[in-house]
Amino acid sequence: MDSEGENSVYLNSPVSAADSFSDGDIRRTATSSAVQQTLFLIHSDDPTLKVQAAKEIRRLTKTSQRYRRHFSTAVKPLVNMLRSESFESNEAALLALLNLAVKDEGNKINIIDAGALEPIIGFLQSENAILQDHATAALLTLSASPATKPIISASGVFSLLVEIIRHGSSQAKADAVMALSNLSTYQDNLLLILRAQPIPSTVSLLKSCKKSSKTTERCTALIESLMCYEEGRNSLISEDGGVLAVVEVLESGSAQSREHAVGALLTMCQSDRAKYREPILREGVIPGLLELTVQGTAKSRTKAQTLLRLLRDTPYPRSELEPDTLENIVSNLISQIDCEEQSGKAKEMLAEMVQVSMEQSLRHLQQRALVCTPADLSVPSCVSKITSK
Repeated sequence: MDSEGENSVYLNSPVSAADSFSDGDIRRTATSSAVQQTLFLIHSDDPTLKVQAAKEIRRLTKTSQRYRRHFSTAVKPLVNMLRSESFESNEAALLALLNLAVKDEGNKINIIDAGALEPIIGFLQSENAILQDHATAALLTLSASPATKPIISASGVFSLLVEIIRHGSSQAKADAVMALSNLSTYQDNLLLILRAQPIPSTVSLLKSCKKSSKTTERCTALIESLMCYEEGRNSLISEDGGVLAVVEVLESGSAQSREHAVGALLTMCQSDRAKYREPILREGVIPGLLELTVQGTAKSRTKAQTLLRLLRDTPYPRSELEPDTLENIVSNLISQIDCEEQSGKAKEMLAEMVQVSMEQSLRHLQQRALVCTPADLSVPSCVSKITSK
């Protein structure tokens, strides 16, 4: 057969289904088939098939926003599974709902509207640690939506979350404090949260976790929010090591954690300087504040400088001859520090701060003049201006 005949036979031969679709078409068909099959199973009356479907929904929605949309109609049967007497059904449904809610506001609202909050709160009180952990994680995810915060707040969940911070597993404690932090951004919740007395357990968690962790950030964010109320401030002061825990975050936490920490202390001092100045100074806050004025975020630097002014002996400038500069404020504070170790560290930090400030000013002048600094030009040290004890 000639080549023309071979081509004719090839062109006229039957074409397979796979050949008639693009790769994209095949993937979409496979996706649609998997979704339809799983939805069929989740709506079935067979508990075993429902668990199988819930596990598949969890798997498919773990990293896929598209699948979260596809399975939005599975929310109601999954919520119904939360009311089952079967642990396996409860766990599979909780985990599936958790993944459906991640980064999907519509699903969060649908889950709450379907009545999931009541069984989830029940699991928070469960003696089964696994269900308690999953329920706390689910509540954390649901609490991230502005639309769900008022509904969750009305459920009276705050005392349960505080109890989990006190006695839950490590992961549950972290999730619970993050959930409280989420809910605290809704202004009407702050007094309700305070009534649950969260500060002792939050301070305890803050002491035990890494200062650079996300948990520390959310602990300090929650504490900062609660410092707007006298009840919160009194609770922190009365808690053994409470102020110190915040100061330690100010010294060695992440940039965001340090910002929350200095914000909490500043709010305290601004509310009643006479009452809170000494407790804050007593915990050795000066070195950390000095470092923040140089290395913190823009907000941290501003807050640190404001707090330093409030912590000085008098809140007013001493005279026109002694301007209210940061160096003078800190020098005044250093002279009042009894602890030799703290005083020495503060003096070193002040010297470094002034040195950095002068170096930055010099570089700025160089850039403006577009000239290089002569080799013999050195930045004078200010260490000698501060005598050691």
